[in-house]
Amino acid sequence: MDFVGQLNQWGAEKKSFVFLIDFEQKKPLAWTIDTCPDWFQYKFTKVNSIKQSNAKLSEIEKGILLNKYPISISEYMHKFNQVMSALHQGDSFLMNLTIPTPVDNKVDFQTYFNHAQSKYVIWLKDEFISFSPETFVQIDAGKIATFPMKGTIDASLPNAKDLILKDPKEFAEHATIVDLLRNDLSRVASKVKVTNFRYYEEVPTQDGMIGQVSSAIEGELPANYASSIGSLLYELLPAGSVSGAPKKKTAELIATIEGKDRGYYTGIAGYFDGKNLDSCVLIRYLGADHIYQSGGGITFQSDLASEYQEMINKVYVPVF
Repeated sequence: MDFVGQLNQWGAEKKSFVFLIDFEQKKPLAWTIDTCPDWFQYKFTKVNSIKQSNAKLSEIEKGILLNKYPISISEYMHKFNQVMSALHQGDSFLMNLTIPTPVDNKVDFQTYFNHAQSKYVIWLKDEFISFSPETFVQIDAGKIATFPMKGTIDASLPNAKDLILKDPKEFAEHATIVDLLRNDLSRVASKVKVTNFRYYEEVPTQDGMIGQVSSAIEGELPANYASSIGSLLYELLPAGSVSGAPKKKTAELIATIEGKDRGYYTGIAGYFDGKNLDSCVLIRYLGADHIYQSGGGITFQSDLASEYQEMINKVYVPVF
């Protein structure tokens, strides 16, 4: 049985399972809860694979969480210009460009996992750990919701909230993703509507607070959605907030410009309890190879220096 068929069968049988799906959808993984190996650990909003540790980090450990060595702005500019060229040619009107950043992390991944203060923490041993603040989709009592996160600012700036909410470039970028995700949900649900447009939240990092802008979109699923849960998920992939619009063509351009598969980075992970689903986008992503992946959405209004700095700001570990 193929992967989608397996998820559909488990859904029809009301079995609880966890899953990982990579950005290119080449190496998906899934396990029923009672067969999940200890080399995959997770913290979703309502369920954890292990109990939370009460141990506290020493001040020394806190001081060496992560040293980052970003590429130069001239190196970043090469890929940024390729994206801008595609945008001006009309091949895309919003593209998420991501960049690898070498890091020196002297704290082990188990410690990161135990202490990370993030909405989601996903750890596939010998592969990656993700400290994701972003929900992909949630299903609760037959309603499906998604919360696209698009727009980031240094929260320490004076009037940071007003700055980002009133920025025309940020508004246009966010509105594009909301429209894309609204259309995506309409492929699997009815009565789709935006219930909260552009709300501001702050996320802690070891370098200070980051302000981020999200929206909430929801719809109603058919009564038999559990028996097609795998098909439903694949209908929504890849996540719009980390690809762009139009999605299919933009994903092709991403593959060409970034020059390699993203793998599990910007893929999704989730937990299904037989009825309800919680899932996240695998961002804030540190690989076992000491490479941290980060990026942001580029439009024709984007500024090189600002996008470069946003890419760097998103390289952090939320442990305090």
